[in-house]
Amino acid sequence: MARERKIPGPDHPITVAPSTARVVVRLGDTVLADTTSSVELREAGYPPVHYLPPDALDPAVLRPTDTTTYCPYKGEASYYTLAVDGGEAIDAVWTYRTPYPAVEQIAGHLAFYPSKVDITVEP
Repeated sequence: MARERKIPGPDHPITVAPSTARVVVRLGDTVLADTTSSVELREAGYPPVHYLPPDALDPAVLRPTDTTTYCPYKGEASYYTLAVDGGEAIDAVWTYRTPYPAVEQIAGHLAFYPSKVDITVEP
C-alpha cells in the first residue's frame, strides 16, 4: 500500500532554517548535547523543533530501536533510546535519514521528545 505524501503549503506550512540559538539537552543531570548549530523546523501549529547535528551528541548514548513513524510531509522517522549512567529514555530521539525534499535540511539530524529529556533553548 502506497503511503500518502504531502507537500507543505498555506494549509500546512513548514519552514526549516539554521538556528544560532544555544540548545542544551539533558537527561537527569547529564548534559547530552550543547550546540549552537541546530536546524529549527516550524510546522503548522506545532511547537518548533530543533534538530541537532549528529556530532552534537556522543553516539555511545544512542541505542537504535525498531520503532518507526511516518509523516506525510517529512517521510519515515527512525528512533533511538538514550542510555546514560544506567538509565534509559526509550524512543526519546528521532531522525529522518532521508526526508522528503521540502525538509531535506533535517536529514540525519537528531530531535528529542521534550517529555523524555530536558531541552533548553537560549536565543
